[in-house]
Amino acid sequence: MGIVVLVGIDGSDAGRRAVTFARDRAKALNGEVVLAHIIPWSPYSFTTPEENEERPKRRAAELAAAEEQIMKPAMEIVGDEVKCTPICKHGDRVELLIQLAREHDVSHILVGRTGESRLRNAFFGNVPAHLIQVADVPVTVVP
Repeated sequence: MGIVVLVGIDGSDAGRRAVTFARDRAKALNGEVVLAHIIPWSPYSFTTPEENEERPKRRAAELAAAEEQIMKPAMEIVGDEVKCTPICKHGDRVELLIQLAREHDVSHILVGRTGESRLRNAFFGNVPAHLIQVADVPVTVVP
């Protein structure tokens, strides 16, 4: 068995380049790819009782849209030559990517550099930078 590469994808051009890079790396090293799309979600957000009733429906719709719009195109990039496991979840992006890396015995994490604004990064942080600081395995940020 070769390496296992985890790719955090978001539907961006950089994310697609990260999938291509992961596919090529896994193919060259007889490995496999785990594709992960994490939809930001927090159980601690303040909502009304009516919004709480709608949350499960909204979460299911978000997962279905992510499967169609993000996961399906990414899996097409990987193709049939490399084993590929798709995972789509709600939660904290960094925490879940670290958890998935441990669960799948990942040897390398790849993410695309996103085009997020400086203001958004100042308030919410930068996923690639945070991953680099806390991951137990090498992290590559693909431009």
